[in-house]
Amino acid sequence: MSGRPHFHGSRHMEQSDLIAMARAAAGHHNLDPSLVCAVCEQESGWNQWAIRYEPGFLSRYVMPLYQRGGMTVTEAYTRAMSWGLMQILGEVAREFEFAGASLAELCDPATGLEYGCRKLADCLTRAKGDEAAALQQYNGGSNVNYASQVLARKVRYL
Repeated sequence: MSGRPHFHGSRHMEQSDLIAMARAAAGHHNLDPSLVCAVCEQESGWNQWAIRYEPGFLSRYVMPLYQRGGMTVTEAYTRAMSWGLMQILGEVAREFEFAGASLAELCDPATGLEYGCRKLADCLTRAKGDEAAALQQYNGGSNVNYASQVLARKVRYL
């Protein structure tokens, strides 16, 4: 993605506009648009403002980073939150080079889709194109039915 994404502010976007943005982001990352749309539906129900705190992720992955120093308490907690349409974890977005001052920027549809697609593309590469395996990686394995639930949603976006 070139330049800084346009932030849509507090304006709530129509689902049809969000679907169009998801399809465009998928194309930019050579992903199946129906798969990206299915992930958005599964993760956030197309709610661009969806946020979820992941306490287990905080204790296991983020606290060791925090204890080494170099980040604020706010940064640590927000890295353990899932943000926006694709519910990308703040820590994962940072790993994929998100440099915004606030992880809340991931609720901007263009921004969240960019980093969610980066993560999904990485999962597909690591899974050698196996969508089910990639989806389980994307989800982190916390829901054993995640891949089948997402794949069942794909038909709505073909």
